[in-house]
Order: sequence, then C-alpha cells, then structure tokens
Amino acid sequence: MIAYIDGKLTHKDPTYVIIEANGVGYQIRISLSTYSALPAGERCKLNTYLHIKEDAHTLYGFMTVAEKEAFLHLISISGVGPNTGLMILSSLSVDEVQQAIIREDVRTIQQVKGIGAKTAQRIILELKDKIKKEVMVSDISVPSASYNTNRAEALSALVTLGFAKNVAEKTLDSIIKREGGSLSVEELIKFALKSS
Repeated sequence: MIAYIDGKLTHKDPTYVIIEANGVGYQIRISLSTYSALPAGERCKLNTYLHIKEDAHTLYGFMTVAEKEAFLHLISISGVGPNTGLMILSSLSVDEVQQAIIREDVRTIQQVKGIGAKTAQRIILELKDKIKKEVMVSDISVPSASYNTNRAEALSALVTLGFAKNVAEKTLDSIIKREGGSLSVEELIKFALKSS
C-alpha cells in the first residue's frame, strides 16, 4: 500500500495530478477540494489510496487524512466505487458529507451526480453510526488532532497485530473514555493488549 507520495508537482488538472518522486511520475486521481487546496509551489504531498482491479492500478490522492478516511468509508459501501467516492468528495466537503450522514439528509447526498435515492440511503444507513462515533469522539477530546492521529496509529498497529478492526476500535474507544484523550500511541496499544 502506498500511504502518501511526496515530490515535485509536474502537472495539475482538476481531476488528476502528476507528482514526480525519485524519478518516477505518479498519476494520481484527485477531488476538486484537493485540487483547490494544492499549493502553488512545486513541492507537494498527497495521502494516497491504491485501488487495484484486474485491468488497472489507480492511485487516488487527498490533501488531508480526513478526506482520505471519508473516501475509504464511502467506497466500503456496496455500489459506491472509487470514482463515485471521488465525485461525492468533489461535490461536498468532508464536513458536509459527515453532517448529511448524521442528519440522515438523503437529499444532500442525492444531489451528487450519479447518486440515486437507494445509494444515498445505503450510505446513510451503513455509515451513520461510524461517523457519529468519530465526530463525537473528536468533539469530546480537546487535543483532537493528536488524539485522532494517535488513535489511528494505534488502531493500525492493533490490526497489524491480528486484532479484528471493529474489536480494536471498540477497545480503543473504551480506553480513551476511561483514561482520557491524551494517551500516546504506545500507551493506547499497551492498554489494548492488556484488556484483550
């Protein structure tokens, strides 16, 4: 998996960019929000997701980790592929997507080109609890940026160690509720390993 690419921005288009890193030019599909947030200078770093199909390997790039996570949530829904996920994030900001899901606002999601009523309802139904929990947790903790990063790193480590993702998420959330949101990655992992 390619987590991010950091290099020289050699081509910029509303739908894709080409970033040269170590002599290799990576063509990366992007959303309009990433396009507008790209720096004017030559150097650029994008968080990436590699989508592999039989006939193509496609890189998708995002300016922020939050946008990449929203994209991954969206493409986890049956009937929402990477191109549709990118279309949603080009039409709506990450906050707008989250708020539409939490408020069960089918019309907002349905306004995106290619999204019908059934798909919009499926997105809301399958992501509502997940998004509510993420938004609530980030509102509770004051050091939210470091907290979210620490939680994400701890979650990734626990999954690598063989934990089921949903079990690891529940364990981490209960630890954070009990111990507070200022734990380091190492402390979160230690508590999780002790509680399993």
